[in-house]
Amino acid sequence: MALFGSSKKNYSTITIKKREVPDGLWMKCPSCGEIVYKEEVAANLEVCTKCDHHFALPRQVRIDLLSDEGSFQEWAGGIQSVDALGFTGMQSYVQKLEANKKKSGWDDAVTVGGCTLNGRKIGLGVMDFSFLGASMGSVVGERITYLIERCTKEGRPVLLSCASGGARMYEGMLSLMQMAKTSAALARHAEAGLAYIPILTHPTMAGVMASFATLGDIIVAEPEALIGFAGARVIRDTIQQDLPEGFQRAEFLQDHGLIDMVVPRNELRERMNTVLDYMCDK
Repeated sequence: MALFGSSKKNYSTITIKKREVPDGLWMKCPSCGEIVYKEEVAANLEVCTKCDHHFALPRQVRIDLLSDEGSFQEWAGGIQSVDALGFTGMQSYVQKLEANKKKSGWDDAVTVGGCTLNGRKIGLGVMDFSFLGASMGSVVGERITYLIERCTKEGRPVLLSCASGGARMYEGMLSLMQMAKTSAALARHAEAGLAYIPILTHPTMAGVMASFATLGDIIVAEPEALIGFAGARVIRDTIQQDLPEGFQRAEFLQDHGLIDMVVPRNELRERMNTVLDYMCDK
């Protein structure tokens, strides 16, 4: 007589329900390779909670970071890009602009305006790589020039958060002219004894890097930001030499004198307050 029944089960008949996980909650950090929770990263100013890798920061969030609550007033927003050259390709310039406006919710690659930071009146500009690679076209140059010239007139220091792949190819020579225009405005701003601090974010390249991004009284960069004029492969092929590892990163450029300070994003507001306190009269 059997004292116990059979313990065997037919596991082939058991159905395990897969737990549904909503898409878009997690992402893989390109620096440390860890899977991180998107909401935690967003709450940490888009900085990886595992390794401090700095992701791109949305334009409005950066404006809020560098201004007192409710103080930012946009300037020169009515200036719009036009297709002066009648550029055609896989898409026309007009189509590219419309697609980027729809995707980003902004009308060009930079927003400028006046605000206060810790109660001090400043001018603030924020470039946004998500809009056509923050390429420097006529509108970008004109808005930044307007920002600088108005701040010169009103006696305000200027903070400019830079990011760019370079000049806007759809505007040809017109885009390259913005290098001279913005640089001339900055020269007059300096002659007036007013501070200008560019904040270089990832990436800041080509014509932007070779003009207003590196003409500051103090040049600030975010950690690991890519900063340079030409790409590493182009430079290597031109000079026919091996290049130092990381030679276009913010930390390397700080060690070699181009960058004055590399500031983590969660310290940026406080550090800018300190720098402005030092440079500006109350």
